[in-house]
Amino acid sequence: MTDRGGTAGRDLVAVVAAALDAGLPAVQLRDKDLPGRPLLALAERLREATSRRGALLLVNDRIDVALAVGADGVHLGGGSLPAEAARRLVGRAALIGVSTHAPGEAPAGADFAFFGPVYETPSKGGAQGEARLAEAVRAAALPVLAIGGVTAARAPAVRAAGAAGAAVIRAILAAADPAAATRDLLAALA
Repeated sequence: MTDRGGTAGRDLVAVVAAALDAGLPAVQLRDKDLPGRPLLALAERLREATSRRGALLLVNDRIDVALAVGADGVHLGGGSLPAEAARRLVGRAALIGVSTHAPGEAPAGADFAFFGPVYETPSKGGAQGEARLAEAVRAAALPVLAIGGVTAARAPAVRAAGAAGAAVIRAILAAADPAAATRDLLAALA
């Protein structure tokens, strides 16, 4: 997931490209503060980077931007369009992810769900923990990815809880070596 403020002053696309070169399979454009045109420009740069490396690009909430750049899908937050309405716009081939904060929240029409925050993060309190993650995984009829404070050290525990994977921001973007951090995280999730 992207966050321009989390790269220690480095260019976001350059940091993401290093992670992609290390095997990162997908990028979620999350920079919610950007208005349409700057968000589109960033999405275009990320689409180029992900396309060159065979990785997926998802865009947070902005279906228009996702469609404009040919993204592989969208991620919907709690205040977004319902997944079924988004599906009518993006089509059957696109991926739709949803954010959930309680077991059983994943709606019909989504392909996967993020559940969290599993651990405390600087931006989100209310860590739910691994047991609650396991409960969410059991209640879902689709793959659940852990989010919130996941690191390479914590990845085995989220996999043991049944998560299909994890979505991270700081674990890669804030790392001194994003490529090494990506490799470590991917190895820990394997």
